Amino acid sequence: MRPDHEVRIQRTRRQFFRDCGLGLGGIALSSLLADEAAAAGGQASHGANPLEPKPTHFRPKARHVIFMHMAGGPSQLELFDRKPKLRELHGQVPPASFVEGKRFAFLKPGATLLGGQQEFRRYGKSGLELGALLPHIGSIADDISVVRTIKTDVFNHGPAKFFMHTGHNQAGRPSMGAWINYGIGSESNDLPGFVVLQSGPRGPRGGTPIWGSGFLPSTYQGVPFLPGPQPIVNLSNPNGFDRKRQEAFFETVRDLNQTRLGLVGDPEIATRITAYEIACRMQVSAPELMDLSHESQQTLSAYGAEAGKSSFAMNCLLARRLVERGVRYVELWHTDWDHHGGPGTDLGKPLEKVCAEVDQPAAALVRDLKARGLLDETIVVWGGEFGRTPMGEPRETTGRDHHIEAYTMWMAGGGLKGGFEMGRTDEIGYTAVEDPVHVHDLHATLLHLLGLDHKKLTFRFQGRDYRLTDVAGEVVTKLIA
Repeated sequence: MRPDHEVRIQRTRRQFFRDCGLGLGGIALSSLLADEAAAAGGQASHGANPLEPKPTHFRPKARHVIFMHMAGGPSQLELFDRKPKLRELHGQVPPASFVEGKRFAFLKPGATLLGGQQEFRRYGKSGLELGALLPHIGSIADDISVVRTIKTDVFNHGPAKFFMHTGHNQAGRPSMGAWINYGIGSESNDLPGFVVLQSGPRGPRGGTPIWGSGFLPSTYQGVPFLPGPQPIVNLSNPNGFDRKRQEAFFETVRDLNQTRLGLVGDPEIATRITAYEIACRMQVSAPELMDLSHESQQTLSAYGAEAGKSSFAMNCLLARRLVERGVRYVELWHTDWDHHGGPGTDLGKPLEKVCAEVDQPAAALVRDLKARGLLDETIVVWGGEFGRTPMGEPRETTGRDHHIEAYTMWMAGGGLKGGFEMGRTDEIGYTAVEDPVHVHDLHATLLHLLGLDHKKLTFRFQGRDYRLTDVAGEVVTKLIA
């Protein structure tokens, strides 16, 4: 946490404690002191805090992750992977060897190739070639690594989102953010270790289990924040519930939970204790997080954010503020990139619109983190659950179907190379011909940058050890600076 924010939060806490006397504020203060004692070798009164920072397997290059998930699957062929040959072959049926034995969500046999619908430009000293619809991301070309050969296993949205975020195509497994908080804890005493921010016309297919904790203790699950001054539902006291009643409630529940924890050792009870304490602290920290009065108009304009208005731009700014406050993992969801064709879903104006919504804020986030000395310790990831097919999908207007063989994501910061492109696809952009990177490889690499060996980060459940990368995954050393 940066010193200026710590001073401001501590000043707010002191006022809060003065207002509350030895009641709710006293509970929060005693918990903070217990955490400090545990860090110095003492023991917290209720045992170890499940979110207490833990040692890594080896020295990490990064401490935080901001994962910008573009729900629906951005078209790599319009934005990242220019294919002149695909334009030349526009309207032709692809070779049978490309599609034999493959499954698609909607494409029918005989679907023809669709040439790229957007222009490309080169950006930065590195000369990275990116779609002209992403000029702001192009402006940070020398800070990002572009991987054009991401491969996944699942071609429908919900299961593919689960696979990208949990390493498995069904609900019930822990999200990557939960695994990371389980593995190394969080550096924030006042906020959840894993926060989810959403924007766009609808929520993601698959819903809340995508950022759930699965079989891990629920303290590690993602916590969705809502727009506005109170981002957590029911965080404020209800009318008529005064300080003394709250004090009595917290003390009674704490004592009962501690007694039960001592008897049965259930980690969910420790989770419950921690949840009450974090909720108490968040009555101060959450409103402070959402208070943008200390952000300059220049910063708001750089992100394209408007105070009081929910947007992807605002969420990018909040992601930076969350990382400053020690939150380990922040997930930004933005819909809708599902451009099959038809009204509002083709590769023309609809694609231009969603690109405009995310281009400036995503680039501003990277620049802002870099200016504040936070990019070196923060991994920024941008991408969807899959890409789009080289074949067109004719509806009322033409789009592209879901594609799992090879698509593009980009990353920045946290020990990654800048101005770097990796992987090459064939001449029509169908499959990887150089440096394929499976989703399990991506997960293994992100964990490695955080100081975690993906083969050692395990949890025993129903008689076997599970891990984020299942029984696969290799660290992509080419991406690491």
